[in-house]
Amino acid sequence: MRPMLATAADAPPRGPEWVHEVKWDGMRVLVDVRGGRVVVTSRTERDVTAAFPELDGLAGTYDDLLLDGEVVAMDEGRPSFHALTERMHVTQRRKAETLAATRPVTLIVFDLLRLFEQDLTGQPWTTRRRLLEELDLTGRSWQVPEVHDDGDVLLRVTDEQGLEGVVSKRRSARYLTGRRSPDWRKVAHRRTYSVLVGGWRPEAGSGASSADRLGAVLVGLPDGEGGWRYAGRVGSGLAGAAGEALLRRLRPLESDTPPFADEVPRIDASGATWVRPALVVEVRTLMLTADHRLRQPTYLGVRHDLTPAELQEVEDGG
Repeated sequence: MRPMLATAADAPPRGPEWVHEVKWDGMRVLVDVRGGRVVVTSRTERDVTAAFPELDGLAGTYDDLLLDGEVVAMDEGRPSFHALTERMHVTQRRKAETLAATRPVTLIVFDLLRLFEQDLTGQPWTTRRRLLEELDLTGRSWQVPEVHDDGDVLLRVTDEQGLEGVVSKRRSARYLTGRRSPDWRKVAHRRTYSVLVGGWRPEAGSGASSADRLGAVLVGLPDGEGGWRYAGRVGSGLAGAAGEALLRRLRPLESDTPPFADEVPRIDASGATWVRPALVVEVRTLMLTADHRLRQPTYLGVRHDLTPAELQEVEDGG
């Protein structure tokens, strides 16, 4: 089962038929609680239960639940996708438990899809929300956030607090599994971008060892026509283990030609190894310039929960 998705918007919708929530910088998951067992799946239906042992305690809350939410990791009091990256790819239970002690995650629960074997997806958002609140799901590793009536105010507050943005939901909306709907609308402050990796360059320096170390990746964004527009070179954040891990993922993807529809500037293309358009990463940037270049981008981590095809869909807003 895949979660319902929101369409992109320039501003929160207004009117009493809408409610507004904080947009969290984390990993979207569905959490299935049934018969004393918890199963956590990503938006691409990958089983990620082992990565988040903190959520095991949900097994002791109710006999049958299906929750929609976002797993977040905090850094200096704010959700941080970069902080989450070391957790989201872990498949070994013991390693996840060790990481949970120093980098715990929290499940932000914002929807209830099943309760006591009753499918709630056909019910309006107001009904699902009322039932969710009645469950009183408050724990050390999970919480149900507040909702707000004024989207404009929430957008301003999230900007001031350095949060990702706002998601607005129509109160009467049913839950459309696996579909993107205008009944859910998202407005992001766009401090971070999901981008496609189209190539990489070795670390600058002399000697053979530098040629085997990742210095920068060349990335792109959807061009609106099903292809990829070159968006710049990302080198910050790739030192040490982060760069080594990313390079291991890129080597099997090597290609003879770049995946970008437009020409990569010679200064960036020099010495590049091109790769097939198969890997999405998250970057933080000051801004996206008028010519669609990332300004001073920093690598945050691999988007294990987002494929290139889904990135095209997200950017198209469809």
